[in-house]
Amino acid sequence: MNNNFQNVHLIAIGGAVMSSLAIALKNKGLNITGSDDKIYDPALSNLKVNNLLPASEGWDENNIHSGLDAIIVGMHAKFDNPELKKAQELGLKILSYPEFIRSQSENKQRIVIAGSHGKTTITGMIIHVLKYFHKPVDYLIGAKIKGLDNPIHLSDAPVIIIEGDEYFSSPLDQSPKFLKYEHHIALISGTEWDHINVYPTINSYIEQFELLADSSPKAGSIVYCEDDRMAVLIGSKERDDVKCIPYKTPKYTVKNGQFFLKDEYPLQVFGKHNMQNIDGARKVLDLLGITKEQFFEAIQSYEGADKRNNLIKSNAQTAVYSDFAHAPSKLKATVQGLKELYPDRRLTACFELHTFSSLNKEFLPNYAGKMDEADEAIIYFDKKNLAAKNYPTDLSEEDLKGFFKNKKLKVFSESSELKSYLESQNWSNHNLLMMSSGNFGAMDLKQLADKIIA
Repeated sequence: MNNNFQNVHLIAIGGAVMSSLAIALKNKGLNITGSDDKIYDPALSNLKVNNLLPASEGWDENNIHSGLDAIIVGMHAKFDNPELKKAQELGLKILSYPEFIRSQSENKQRIVIAGSHGKTTITGMIIHVLKYFHKPVDYLIGAKIKGLDNPIHLSDAPVIIIEGDEYFSSPLDQSPKFLKYEHHIALISGTEWDHINVYPTINSYIEQFELLADSSPKAGSIVYCEDDRMAVLIGSKERDDVKCIPYKTPKYTVKNGQFFLKDEYPLQVFGKHNMQNIDGARKVLDLLGITKEQFFEAIQSYEGADKRNNLIKSNAQTAVYSDFAHAPSKLKATVQGLKELYPDRRLTACFELHTFSSLNKEFLPNYAGKMDEADEAIIYFDKKNLAAKNYPTDLSEEDLKGFFKNKKLKVFSESSELKSYLESQNWSNHNLLMMSSGNFGAMDLKQLADKIIA
């Protein structure tokens, strides 16, 4: 650790990564304070348990003083935040969280996992395998992984695995986070357009991954998915003294409701997309000295990321799953994966339009055909919530059927109506998949599953 930072204040401590970073730094013995105008669970509970929850919500320039060694600013803060302005006036060291992570990993081998989908899972797989063999490893991952106490760990480990996204670094820095880490090894899983509010065209989005690959150092490595056309174009481009390593979907089978890698290694995860993720993780781990045999032994016990392909409840004829899917590629992969797992069962798939991109009429055509493998496709969006966020609310059922290229698509804008509809269906030999980065209008999915599976 860099001992120059002892007293650190986090502006926007309530974010998922920022709250995890606060906990990781406290665990390393630093004096941590923080502030935010709104803090929700699970960050609220996690901060409270670790005695890091601010005494009150809101910004207060009195939190900023000359005794602070560094200010870490999260994306939730605005550029005119009063605490940020005070820090600038005092000439304090101000860092985005990716810059801070880079400052703490100067003497480590830095591996960055990037892409429009799969990066959380691939990062989690790599960490799991290294920990399985008791290899010291630091990490930053954007979601809770089963078996990890905190999504961020900083120590004296010689290697750090970082889930790197293409979103802005901070209110003061509109370059992608993943460029800040200065990787030695980078993986690009896919390049399907996302974040239309930041990258208004597909070309502006793709350009960020080209910048990532082009920033590879001499003797560095780019691992890329050869099942993704743009990832191939970016990853296979010749660069001086940079190793280009492709990966793809490996051979797998599905038997009795379980996925097997190479017909012999039973897995806890499922879906073609996760088989692809497994091969990406294996190629990175090969560069870190993990053999194929070691990898196949360890990956069998990987259970996946929290909120991804999450089984809520099941019996002999019905299973209810939830998933954090929201981007088009994630939506397709999740529906396809569950259909592969239960090919003989009917599948009802529900998707909540919740993000800025998924509610934008310029972006919605990217969802065309993405739910086609579901026997019944349902779209939900909350008009009241959208109006409160100044999002467009003029989406009609016919609009959405056109965007999704699905004439049988059902559309709900009232959570209670969707819940009643689902509870009234015949769930014999029939599965339910609920996909959202929101919460379906505060619907209790466990209660829904209990009603469906009595």
